[in-house]
Amino acid sequence: MFKPEPFVTRLAFTASERPEAQEAKAALAARYGEVSPEEAQVIVALGGDGFMLETLHANLQGGKPIYGMNRGSVGFLMNEYSEEALLERINAAERAVIHPLSMVAIDIRRGQHRALAINEVSMLRQTRQTAKLRISIDGKVRLGELSCDGALVATPAGSTAYNLSAHGPIIPLDAKVLALTPISAFRPRRWRGALLPHTARVTIEVLEADKRPVSAVADNFEVRDVLEVHISESRDISLYMLFDAGRSLEERVLAEQFSV
Repeated sequence: MFKPEPFVTRLAFTASERPEAQEAKAALAARYGEVSPEEAQVIVALGGDGFMLETLHANLQGGKPIYGMNRGSVGFLMNEYSEEALLERINAAERAVIHPLSMVAIDIRRGQHRALAINEVSMLRQTRQTAKLRISIDGKVRLGELSCDGALVATPAGSTAYNLSAHGPIIPLDAKVLALTPISAFRPRRWRGALLPHTARVTIEVLEADKRPVSAVADNFEVRDVLEVHISESRDISLYMLFDAGRSLEERVLAEQFSV
């Protein structure tokens, strides 16, 4: 159980623009009081999974634990919403530690773009033409040419998001691996991706970039017309998410593997 101090009492609230999220923020702040994020022991995020990612990105330097409650359309990363016993829930919560991916994308003008991704770094074709990619792991070419709509590298926390939709594997949080998953692979048809050690450094080069342009996306940060992208895990950055007792992120990831 996560107890940053003997008992958490100081909360900051943040909410998406959805009316139900704004209403929840007002109700909870009135009931439990509110301090600034700098003074808070825990930040309570109200919205959906997309807003949770926004909140985590905004808190990259702060290191404050985030407790989310679902006031959006998708809530895999969120706890159920209730105004009752919020302090008790937070003080009994289980902690998940997330390490983001670092992306360095080089575009056709040789400009460098850096971003962090909590879920995944994905590369996507920009036109009707199939992308052609070359994939290297730790400096060694592992796949000389992949014809596809794209490819992505996902963290364990992000393995149940876009990665799962692309038929990639669900990864337990403590597995210390990353998922490398093709998106609509055309050739080689039978390649379904790979599981990589979390220390792996992935380079994806775009072949025929002028004819087959590709974009790179780190969560919601996009770079157009890239030549190559370098991806690695940032172990020096730790993000903390809180989940109700018995409903940890580890349990949710495990349960997702048995959903039908």
